[in-house]
Amino acid sequence: MRAHASVVFEVVVVLICFGVWLAGATPANAGDLKKQLAVGKHLRRLNKPAVKSIQSPDGDIIDCVNIAQQPAFDHPFLKNHTIQLRPGFHPEGIYDESKIPSDAGNNRPNTIAQLWHQNGRCPEGTIPIRRTRRDDILRASSVKRYGRKRQMSFPRPLFADPDFINEGGHQHAIAYVNGEKFYGAKAVINVWEPNIQLPNEFSLSQLWILGGSFGQDLNSIEAGWLVSPELYGDNYTRLFTYWTSDSYQATGCYNLLCSGFIQISSEIAMGASIFPVSQYDGSQYDISILVWKDPKEGNWWMQFGSDYVMGYWPSFLFSYLADSASTVEWGGEVINSEPDGQHTATHMGSGHFPEEGFGKASYFKKLQIVDESNNLRSPKWISTFTEQSNCYDIQSNNNGDWGSYFYFGGPGRNPNCQ
Repeated sequence: MRAHASVVFEVVVVLICFGVWLAGATPANAGDLKKQLAVGKHLRRLNKPAVKSIQSPDGDIIDCVNIAQQPAFDHPFLKNHTIQLRPGFHPEGIYDESKIPSDAGNNRPNTIAQLWHQNGRCPEGTIPIRRTRRDDILRASSVKRYGRKRQMSFPRPLFADPDFINEGGHQHAIAYVNGEKFYGAKAVINVWEPNIQLPNEFSLSQLWILGGSFGQDLNSIEAGWLVSPELYGDNYTRLFTYWTSDSYQATGCYNLLCSGFIQISSEIAMGASIFPVSQYDGSQYDISILVWKDPKEGNWWMQFGSDYVMGYWPSFLFSYLADSASTVEWGGEVINSEPDGQHTATHMGSGHFPEEGFGKASYFKKLQIVDESNNLRSPKWISTFTEQSNCYDIQSNNNGDWGSYFYFGGPGRNPNCQ
């Protein structure tokens, strides 16, 4: 009893001292303190206790966290959730690419991995999570917005009027399909490390699974690679996922930076750097990403490469996507913050225009969708869209080796793009 009273007395003393200090603090200092406390609280929420920690050569720390203690289970609807350790169904044809022969000769892809693998692996029963640092959160516009995209970050090819060209600062070069019900999509994505002009800009290559209108209720599942100095504090190319059920307003986040995506893989870390990357007129590297809806459980699954089933987004996170997707998009996106009133020089893809071709321009190949019969197949048709083709462009085609494919990207600011 005496020990308990002592603890209470110490807490009261701390609170009194804190109150005295706060009374003498300026509004600015009080605001800074409030933000620091909020940052600390958010860090404790994101960084779960680690069974093992691995220092990556790129400066990241990868925490191996018990699979049942990952951030997803902070969600009130997942408190008693039974983890689905494997999908009920894979799309038919996922392991049968005989219709699209393997690449040959100088087009053969090279092996790709994550940099942290050089210093260790996570044990079974855990998942690798990139540790969030205080500086990561402080770079965001607010603690609440950390790990979230800005609004208006989806390509709207059907609304390409002049007033929309740089609305929200996002620009795209994409291929897309719509007008049907879609239950997933796949692509092989060329990996580069594009130059980023300003720290608040990013460049990415990804696929979008979209449901609903392009308004305030848009549902989106996204996966690909990203370079974002604001999110990560560096210019490394990183694997990422994203989701939202309200057009990037209050729901969703990158990777595991909120409750939502349930990871099951102990091998691959969301947000960790991909290594190596392609070189201009040199070795080319690419990654394969598949997202599909399990027709039995209704959850949306993600697979990285041919070996790593990463995990799933529970269907209750979504409204429209609880049923199916209405649009699938593949391609690139950048932030154009128009420094000094000019177009940004941030690169998309390799930073070179599509007409330069293999080894110089970035590509997506083997584009496929999952249909209502759970079959993985090439789209019947593909449309393309870019806001300003003098800055970033796209050229699509089809052949026996690559199936449906396209080259895309560009340097941003150049004599024809000011």
